[in-house]
Amino acid sequence: MMKTAEQTPKKQRRQPGIEARMDPAPEYIKDTYQPAGKLLGKIALITEGDSGIGRAVSVHFAEEGADIAVVYLNEDRDAQTTKDLVEASGRKCLLIKGDVKDARFCKYAVEQTIKEYGRLNILVNNAGMQFPQKNVKNITEEQLTTTFQTNIFAYFYFAEAVVEHMHEGDCIINTTSVTAYRSSPALIDYSSTKGAITTFTRSLATNLVDKKIRVNAVAPGPVWTPLIVSTFDEEKIKSFGSETAMKRAGQPSELGPAYVFLASDDASFITGQVIHVNGGEVVNG
Repeated sequence: MMKTAEQTPKKQRRQPGIEARMDPAPEYIKDTYQPAGKLLGKIALITEGDSGIGRAVSVHFAEEGADIAVVYLNEDRDAQTTKDLVEASGRKCLLIKGDVKDARFCKYAVEQTIKEYGRLNILVNNAGMQFPQKNVKNITEEQLTTTFQTNIFAYFYFAEAVVEHMHEGDCIINTTSVTAYRSSPALIDYSSTKGAITTFTRSLATNLVDKKIRVNAVAPGPVWTPLIVSTFDEEKIKSFGSETAMKRAGQPSELGPAYVFLASDDASFITGQVIHVNGGEVVNG
């Protein structure tokens, strides 16, 4: 996390967190980023695209020429900021508010995107929730259901809804996590969903390969997003990211280009793979 001694990160009491209230604020794109028109004319739907990694992906995609549909839960201020940023890049941005745990809403979001833009080329499954618990006995049935419905069921719902609208050269990108590849003792249910996302990515990739639709994933390490300040305690927030080889958390701006690469023709021979953007953590797979 990039902060000064005067910038003490503050915990937020409710999930999902609000990026507008974060101090220090996450960086969503680097001033030095040089777009190259890699997604010119593409249409992208991004879940949880209002903040954190999702905002970074939305802004990077817009800079590369894509029009965007942002799905978000209830963070109206963050969503409007992302819309403003996308439109400042000269692209269009459709905001779609709703709960991805609801399969009907997921289908509705895809239909609204098609209605607005006439097509859909890129799906970024990025929505996620976590509820840290040090004791496995404290993971309630309600928590388990909420975590799985948000983090993996929704990925199925959106993939099922978009495939009929996709054609050769289109793609799906899933957000998994470093926790799918290493122990995460306080995030047992969350890391389990991320493992499921990794396997989902590989299996869906081979399922859709004959249609020439690519499916890949990005596995972030610790990244400074609203999810962190709304779920971890204050001590964890202060030290967040220090366990990486780089001794810091990543910024969303450092994730965006990985999604651009996987969405672009530069990755035309890549499917079923995971890009690890994690500050130097060594993982298998």
